[in-house]
Amino acid sequence: MTTGKSTGLIGSAMKALHAPIYEARKRALVRAIVPHLQPNDAVLDVGCGVGVLGQAIMHAPDCPEGVRVTGLERFARGGEPIPVRAYDGITFPDPDDSHDVVIVADVLHHEENPDRLLRECARVARRLVIIKDHQVAGPLAQQRISLIDWAANAPHAVKCLYRYNTPNQWAALPARLGLRPVAELRSMNLYPPIVNLLFGRKLQYMAFLAPSDTVDQDA
Repeated sequence: MTTGKSTGLIGSAMKALHAPIYEARKRALVRAIVPHLQPNDAVLDVGCGVGVLGQAIMHAPDCPEGVRVTGLERFARGGEPIPVRAYDGITFPDPDDSHDVVIVADVLHHEENPDRLLRECARVARRLVIIKDHQVAGPLAQQRISLIDWAANAPHAVKCLYRYNTPNQWAALPARLGLRPVAELRSMNLYPPIVNLLFGRKLQYMAFLAPSDTVDQDA
C-alpha cells in the first residue's frame, strides 16, 4: 500500500514539474503553426491527448477566422475542450482529403509503424501535414531525448519506444511518402531557458509538408 502511495506522489510531482515546460511547448507550437493556417481551415490533431493544443490554436489572437480544430485519439478520454473521436490506431475514420491541415505533434516516436500513420495523415490532408517530433542531433542527443521523453510520459503511463529520427532520416521522409516540403524547423526554442539548453534546440524538429500534387499556397 505504501508503494502505491509513493508511486502516486512521484507521478504527481513529475506532472507538477512538467507543467511549465508543457505550457512553454504549447505556446511555441502555436506560434509555429498558426502562420500556416488559412481562414475556415478544418484542422485535425492526431494523437491530440486532452486537446489543449487545438484549443490554444483556436484561441490564439492571430489565428485566422473560422479555423476549427478536432482531435483523434485511440482512446478518447471525454471532457476535452475540442471535439475528439476515437479510432482503431490504424485507419482514420475519414474520407480522403477531408481536412485542410493535419497535425501530428510528438506522436510518431511512440508509433510502432510511423510511416503507416503518416500515410493516413497524408491521405486525409488536402493542403498540409504538420509534423513535430524529436531528432538525434548533437552530443548525447539520444540520451537527452530519451530522458525528457520518459519524464513527460511516465506520469501518464504512456509507453516510450526511444526511437527518434536523425536529420538524414527526416530529410528522406517526404519523398518516401509522396509529400513535398513547404517549410522546416531544424532547431526550436521550445522550453524555458535552462530546460531548452538541455532538451530543446536541435533535439526538436518540425516540418510542414504538402501533398505533392498541391499548389503551394503557404509561402
